[in-house]
Amino acid sequence: MNLQRNRFIPVTLLLAVTIVWGSAFAIMKDSLDRQDVNSFLACRFIIAAGIMFILRPQCLKHIDKAFLARGVATGAFLGTGYIFQTFGLTMTTVAKTGFLTGLYAVIVPLIAAGIFKARVRKLQWLAVILALIGMAILSLNGLSVGLGEFLVFLSAVMFAFHIVALGKWSPGRDPYALTLIQLATVGVICFIGSLKSGFHMPPDHGVWVAIIYTAIFASAIAFIVQTWAQSFMSATSVGIILTMEYIFAAAFGIILVHESLTIRTMIGGLFVMGGLYLAIWSEEPEKTGKIAS
Repeated sequence: MNLQRNRFIPVTLLLAVTIVWGSAFAIMKDSLDRQDVNSFLACRFIIAAGIMFILRPQCLKHIDKAFLARGVATGAFLGTGYIFQTFGLTMTTVAKTGFLTGLYAVIVPLIAAGIFKARVRKLQWLAVILALIGMAILSLNGLSVGLGEFLVFLSAVMFAFHIVALGKWSPGRDPYALTLIQLATVGVICFIGSLKSGFHMPPDHGVWVAIIYTAIFASAIAFIVQTWAQSFMSATSVGIILTMEYIFAAAFGIILVHESLTIRTMIGGLFVMGGLYLAIWSEEPEKTGKIAS
């Protein structure tokens, strides 16, 4: 198969993931008014891991200690990121939370280059800058830095470590088993986080629907795709592509929650999409070529 075309297979699947994650904001909006966030996340990720185990329990048979440790570590980065983001969100605005979380697109290449000595190409840095400008246009009306903003920034650091860790540890591994370990770890972390105020089961049918949707599509399927895609793509490019989540979140906000479409939204979206385009074309053939069979 043609290498130039093959790069679009993981990119297309990752974009599908960002569509699901973007829709999840609108779908969860009302549910989080009726169930606390940590209890919601604990239910979401424990159910996701449980479904994956029921469908393919044999995936755990050949897991060694090193594989388990790496799965728990990546899950811990992801779960800690969600907790920091949740607490930060209670102290700052949704717009600032979206922008600061999206800073993982900038942090990923810094971690990849600084800690793992990965080569970040000039075109990838340009893609990061475009995505950052786009998110700033979309989200910010000035940025005051308080405890809430600091906690959300820490979540971005954790999400960045999650992306980089997957890029280093997913190649050659079973993406299904690695995803299952990650999701189970996140579920346990969020459950422990819910104990401070008391764990609460979903109170009604609507919340259950939101949990099942996010457990299956926004957790199990989405993280399988991300784990698999990162065995073929650089962490920097994946981080940029995943910022499309905020574009789709804005789109679903307009469609489902009847938010307004502004010139600012369109301009910011164009910058992010420009970064996405550069990220796709900055992928080196030797990375994408592994997809061919």
